[in-house]
Amino acid sequence: MTPETVSVRDARAAAADRLWIQSVYRDYLDDLNPGTGLFPKLGEVGHREPDLIAHWFGDANTFPLVILKGSEPVGFARVLRMAATAAAPQRIDYRMAEFFVARARRRLGIGQTAVQLILSRFAGRWEITEYLRNADAVSFWRRVVSRYTRGSYQERIVNDEVHQVFDSGSARPA
Repeated sequence: MTPETVSVRDARAAAADRLWIQSVYRDYLDDLNPGTGLFPKLGEVGHREPDLIAHWFGDANTFPLVILKGSEPVGFARVLRMAATAAAPQRIDYRMAEFFVARARRRLGIGQTAVQLILSRFAGRWEITEYLRNADAVSFWRRVVSRYTRGSYQERIVNDEVHQVFDSGSARPA
């Protein structure tokens, strides 16, 4: 028996993928800043998860992705393609806007493999940002980015956020 592989697919390909993302989005928000209550119930501030996710699927510069283990959805990611602006101090092609692996599927290498697939698919200059107070996220991204880039990335902390900037795919250093 062969082990199930990790893969990533465009979530716009199937309505079921969009519904799955909606079903786990609250878990993702709860994980962003554990124990702080930073993200209230979205209905309390006039937003709803389906409206936010609908925006992902309607924006040409957003790539909603589903992470699969075999054929089972176990996570999602949202990649943003960045437009060049005069105000940007450095060129960034892509940002990891959202990244989530279901709690029961963590620490199995799924997230790291999914990140490698995503970074290789979207070649260019990347920025990944996480809240400094979310120690698990900071540890994960530092480990994964360091391995992927073989240590060739820049990191800075600004306004309690950790920012990693690096090249991926064909733009990745040899």
